[in-house]
Formats: sequence, structure tokens, C-alpha cells
Amino acid sequence: MYFFIVQLIAAVVLLLWAVRMVRTAVERAYSAELKRTLGHAERSRLSAAFIGTMLAVALQSSTAVAALAASFASGGLLSVPAGLALMLGAYLGSALVASILSFDLSLFVAPLIIVGGLLFLRGTERRTKQVGRMVLGIAFVLLSLEMVSEATAPWRDSEALAVIVNYLRGDLWTSFIVAALVTWISYSSVASVLVIITFGTAGIIPFEIAAAFLLGANLGGTLIALGMARGGDLRARRIAAGAVLLRGGAALLCLALVQVLEVHALGLPGSVGQQASLMHILFNLSVLILGLPLVRFVDRLTGMLLKDASPAGQSDIARLRRTALVADPHGNIDASLASATRELLRMSEMVEVMLQPVMDIVRSGDKAAIRRVKDLEPEVDGANRAIKLFLTRLDWGCMDEAQSRRASDLSIFAIALEQAGDIIARELLRVADQKQGRRITFSQPGWEELTDLHAKVLANMQLALNVLVSEDAESARQLVAEKDEVGLMERKSMEKHFARLRSGDPNSFETSELHLETMHALRRINSLLTGIAYSILSEQGELLPTRLVADK
Repeated sequence: MYFFIVQLIAAVVLLLWAVRMVRTAVERAYSAELKRTLGHAERSRLSAAFIGTMLAVALQSSTAVAALAASFASGGLLSVPAGLALMLGAYLGSALVASILSFDLSLFVAPLIIVGGLLFLRGTERRTKQVGRMVLGIAFVLLSLEMVSEATAPWRDSEALAVIVNYLRGDLWTSFIVAALVTWISYSSVASVLVIITFGTAGIIPFEIAAAFLLGANLGGTLIALGMARGGDLRARRIAAGAVLLRGGAALLCLALVQVLEVHALGLPGSVGQQASLMHILFNLSVLILGLPLVRFVDRLTGMLLKDASPAGQSDIARLRRTALVADPHGNIDASLASATRELLRMSEMVEVMLQPVMDIVRSGDKAAIRRVKDLEPEVDGANRAIKLFLTRLDWGCMDEAQSRRASDLSIFAIALEQAGDIIARELLRVADQKQGRRITFSQPGWEELTDLHAKVLANMQLALNVLVSEDAESARQLVAEKDEVGLMERKSMEKHFARLRSGDPNSFETSELHLETMHALRRINSLLTGIAYSILSEQGELLPTRLVADK
């Protein structure tokens, strides 16, 4: 029995890791495309729901879609009704993914491992390697489900299992709560649903218990998003709370109906696992159909339940920000450097708040949004001055070599963030003003090139902050590779832009100067943010002295 329990736990851990592996591979390979697609969610509730479904299928995770939605909502790029529609679609997408993966696809495991391994090991481009990781992740999902089935096979005729099943049949609410908690803790509703379906297929649990488990997993999936949004932007919290009201409320209502009506089956075809899979899809499809007309009502309801206590017109981060710098900089050096790092992260959050909505501002010319971003520039400048002053007052004579290098890195990165803020406020916002004043529009291909570059720079900013905190050489190498990729994107965009000029595209002629300014500004911001990687790689001896060919 001990062996089978260990095998089951190992199978579930492999499943969780494989699901995450697929999600991160897709995010790394297609980050810009995903964010550009998400930018179309404001068109209508139906389009938002469709985009949410497609993103969840691609990422194999509604949790990942929730993270993207929270990010866009925090930047003012996604309204609460559109965010709710997006999440309802994402829940249906994750149900479809779980249903597809629950089929017996064991014959594909070996070919997928071979193809994924070859792509990852032999691929020369970063995207090819990430596609290989994605294929390997899918193979490991299927392999883990086989392991779950094998581990539970000896339990099917167990007397202990019969006792547990009989108890749960009489107490479906316990099943519901346990499934909700397990899903919330595991951070993956897809993995939880796959295990439940596998249990049903193996004959471990009857339909009514599987139904209670599934409904609990649906509630747990919404609690994941709610936990992610806790302490974040008000719009992101309202989207997460609205999803709990719609999907979580529907799960509670359905479980009550199952218990009151003593439902033992819904007339669905197939085994218990297949019935559970169909029920999961039908439940989320029903929530989508019935929930879409209610998103504006839920928006108003969450607006009444969740209030922003701060004065309007001020940036959350500027208003709530308190310095992380300790009062006495002459104490413990490591503690002082840690305080400076925390303050630097706070400063970076302000720059991120400035950078995140900038393309939407360029598109719309929103004067209020321009003022909000400009209001943050003095805050960024003040943070830079405070960090530099704090670091200069440290006792550099008492520092060892590593501490001195760290202090220098922090000071240089603070300067880079301040310069990035200046570029946003003085160059990118000027582009927005000029575009609005001249009433011109970028060509569609040109606009997509700029938004792709903007999404890449945002992603690289997150990676740069990870490198700053962790000082990890592998992440630093990845950051340098991303910098090179941004340079390649800039060159390709320039070539395409000049090709459009030669073809006589009127929009490209009108916006040529603004297009080039925006592109160069984003590339410079990226270069400033990625500078931290070179210091870490140089310290570890992983940089060449020069990129020039040696004299012959």
C-alpha cells in the first residue's frame, strides 16, 4: 500500500509540473502574441470570451489567463466587464483542455517525448526550444495520468475505499470542500480535474462524488485568481471577485441541486470519467452563457463591495509607497543592501506602471492617462536620488569585494530605471501627443510591430528584476539573449517599415517619424533594463572581452 501511495503522489507531482511546463513554454515562446491577442478583448463581451477560451487552450491554464487579465487591468487596459467575460471564456477553455487530455492518448507519449526532446536539444532558436518544452510537457501530462491510473488500480476492490466512498456519498459537501482546497493549494484546476476524471475512469469513485469533486475544483480555480489579485489593483480584484460570484456561486448552486434531487447520473454517455468530463464542459459552458449577460451587473456589485479608499486621480503606487531604506545606513552592510534592493523594486514598480499602458495611451491619446504617467516621473526621480544618497553614505571601506560590486550594481540600475522613466515621460508620451494632435494612425502592420516590441520589453523588465534579486547566471544569460532578440525585432521592423514606405503606404508616410521614435525609445528602455545582466555575467567570467574579430 505504501508503494502505491508514493506512486500516486509522484504521479500528481509530475502532473502539476508538466502542466506548469507547458504553460511557461507557451508564455516564453509566444508572450508578445498572447498579449497582443488579449488587447482585443475590449471589442465586445463575446470576443473577450472567445479570446479567453483560446488563451486557456493555448496555455492549458485558466490561472495563467487570470494573471494576464490582472496585469492588463492593473495597467488600465482591461475593463472589469471585459475581464469577467475573458475569465468565463478561460474557464471553458481549461475544461476543454482537461477533457482532451483525459482521453486515452498513451500511444502518443513516446512520439511526443522524441519530438519534444529533439526540438529542445537540437533547436537553435529560443522559440524552437520552448516549443520542444511544450511538447515534452504534454507528453509528461499523459505519462502522469497513466501513472495515476496504475497507482489506483489495486484500490478498486479495497474495503477501505468502499468505506470512504460510502461516507462521501452521504456527505457531498465534504467532497466539495476538499476538492476546492486541493485545487487552491495545488494552483492548477486543470491538474485537479484530470485526477478526478482519471479516478472516475478507473472506477474509484461514482458519478455523484465525481460531480461534487468537480464542482469544488471549479470553486477552487476561482479562489486561485482571487488570491493572486489580493493586494493588487482594484480592477484586478473586482474581476477576480466577480469570477468567484459567477462560477463559484454556480458551483454551490449546482451542488445543492445534486444533493436535493439525489442525482446519481445526468443521462450522459460513457464511463464515470467520461460523464464527469462532459459535465465539467457543460457546467462551464452554462456559466459562460448565463454569466455573459450578467457581467455589467456583477461589475456594479463588485464596485459596491470593493472600494478604493484612496483619493481619485493619484497613482496607487505613488500614494501608498513608503521608503524601504533603513534609517541607519551604517549598520549591517548586507541588511542595508537588502533595504536598497527593496527600495529599488518599489522604484521599478513605478516605472512599470508608467511603461505598461504607454501603447494604449499612444493609440488613444488619453490626456488623463498621460497626466497620470507624467505625475509618476518626479516620484521615480526622487527614488533614484534617495537610493544613490543612501548607498553613498554606506561605509564602503568595510565592504568586501562582493558587497562593493552589489552596491555599484544597485546604484547603476537605479540610474537606468530613472533614465527609462525619462524616456517614457518625455519621448513616448510626446509621440502620443503628436499623434493625437496630427490625427494620424499607424498602419496595422506597423502598429502590431510596435505592440509586439512593447510586450517584449515589458517581459524583459520582469526578467531583469528577477536577475537583480537572484543574481542567477542562467537568468542573466537569458536576459542578454532577450536583448539581442529585441535588437533583431527593431531591425526587422525598420526593414518592413521602409518596405511599406517604398510601396506607398500613406499611413506609414504620415507616421514614419513617430514609428521610428517609438521603436528606438522602446529599444533604449530595454537596453537600460538589461544592463544588470552584464555585471553579473562579467563577475562570473561568462563574458568575452570583445565581440570584435581578432586581428590576423
